[in-house]
Amino acid sequence: MSWIVDNLQNSLNTWNGKLSEIYSLVTQSPENFKGGAIWNVIVSINGGLQAISYALLVLFFVIGVMKTCGNFSEIKRPEQALKLFLRFVIAKIIVTYGMDLMLTIFKIIQGIVSTIMSKTSFGVTEMSLPQQIIDAINNVGFFDSIPLWAITLLGSLFVTILSFILILTVYGRFFKLYMYTAIAPIPLSTFAGEPTQNVGRSFLKSYTAVCLEGAIIVLACIIFSSFATSPPNVDTGVATATMVWKYITELIFNMLVLVGTIRMSDRIVKEMMGL
Repeated sequence: MSWIVDNLQNSLNTWNGKLSEIYSLVTQSPENFKGGAIWNVIVSINGGLQAISYALLVLFFVIGVMKTCGNFSEIKRPEQALKLFLRFVIAKIIVTYGMDLMLTIFKIIQGIVSTIMSKTSFGVTEMSLPQQIIDAINNVGFFDSIPLWAITLLGSLFVTILSFILILTVYGRFFKLYMYTAIAPIPLSTFAGEPTQNVGRSFLKSYTAVCLEGAIIVLACIIFSSFATSPPNVDTGVATATMVWKYITELIFNMLVLVGTIRMSDRIVKEMMGL
């Protein structure tokens, strides 16, 4: 019955591997992800959109002047003219150095993530099949092993699917970071006009929320690691098939909690921070 044991352990190894991959992803900078090839494309797109954003900068500035100033004489007032001039200059700086601003926000939040991880053993704990389960499966007869095959196949399938859903969600966060960075000059140009500046504020808030999702993902994995150190109870007083079924269902439930929390990390950040 070693095939049943190996199949279950292989599915747990897949899960452990995806958790380790998450560890490397949440500590990695977008600049270094996949050797930096994707980042080079994003930088190129960002630079290309800057030319368009400068034109939009002037447009939003003019719209802002028309909305906030009742007539041309108000613009001649020194305090009003200075205010408009400073707004335009600040907006121009934000657009020009938008990439640096976003990287600074990312690095600050990465520092928070690194601090959380340094205080725990996240990425160390790995799940393995309890010895009681292994012994019970190895001692089962041929006919009694038939339901075990079905249970093992079903359980392994669920664990493998949850593993890939988990890692896909984390990869999705990385892709969102790239999309925000690529398109940044356009929404940042809205700071030039007072009526449109809320667009730029919302953009920066949303980007910060995406960065903070990394902290929520790490916290969720740390909590799950605590569950992993205390694996589901093994009821040795029942039939082997029932024992394995109870173990797998409790294990999958714990995994579902982690996957659900990570998939809702964006909602959690919005509820906690109002971003």
